[in-house]
Amino acid sequence: MFAKKVVAAAVLLGLFGAASTVQADPLTVYGKINVSAQSSDDGAGQFSELKSNASRFGVKGDYKLENDLTLIYQLEWEVDLTDEANEKNIKGRDQFIGLTGSFGTIKAGRNDTALKLSQGKMDLFNDYEADIKTLWKGENRMNNSLAYITPKFAGFSLMVSHIMEDSEKGQDGQSVALMYGDDGLKDSPLFASVSMDNDVNGYDSSRVFVQGKVAKIKLGAGLHQQEVMAGGKKEDGYLLNAAYPLDKFEVKAQYQTLEDHDGYSLGTDYKLGKETKLFAWYSSFDFYNKADTDYLAIGIEHKF
Repeated sequence: MFAKKVVAAAVLLGLFGAASTVQADPLTVYGKINVSAQSSDDGAGQFSELKSNASRFGVKGDYKLENDLTLIYQLEWEVDLTDEANEKNIKGRDQFIGLTGSFGTIKAGRNDTALKLSQGKMDLFNDYEADIKTLWKGENRMNNSLAYITPKFAGFSLMVSHIMEDSEKGQDGQSVALMYGDDGLKDSPLFASVSMDNDVNGYDSSRVFVQGKVAKIKLGAGLHQQEVMAGGKKEDGYLLNAAYPLDKFEVKAQYQTLEDHDGYSLGTDYKLGKETKLFAWYSSFDFYNKADTDYLAIGIEHKF
């Protein structure tokens, strides 16, 4: 019996060795684990909870084709580290296949809309309770989506999303964004964008964002307008934020409005390493048509 196991193991090793000699697509496995302990008050009383804050994992890659074309692909999922392990524990995020070349990039699948991507890194509390989607409509990741991104010309790039409605009664939606600069503020000292949604997830929306650095302080501002389709109520809002690095710390603040709703957040990050940080933040929202909310959290994030 032992001899049979040895032979079987040798055969498996041989197969894996042969497979390793076959050239495969360049493939990157990546992800982010972000967990916080949070004290929450949603208007019904205070309670404690653990939050997974859109922790995720995925694979992505590219493959050189002829005529200077490159095939690109990405499969990404969100995973909740704090919830019961079942079929709802994993949810699809951006998942697409596409082509890139001198003409730009085309992607087909499930994509963030152009309006959503136009924010760059503006949202200093992204994936937390103070994510800008708390007040503003337009943070959409759409199925049946085609996206086209132009190459950069003098710092400008254009992105267009077309969302196909999968019913006979539905109407296709469009999302368009014109962006300038580098959203990481590394290649340029300024990032700006203007964007618009037409019939996306039941809303028409438009936004303008500007972010830049003054000395070491990162400052951002945004305007937003949203309207329910078929002549619904039109609402306006704005956003202001600032972040200041101090050695291994980054202190940040953000204020956001939508008509009579508003909210503010204060927080700090502490770098433990290149891909790891501790964080703490406090957020408070006032609503005119429902109970006010308050949140206090401390957590850790690691990217891989």
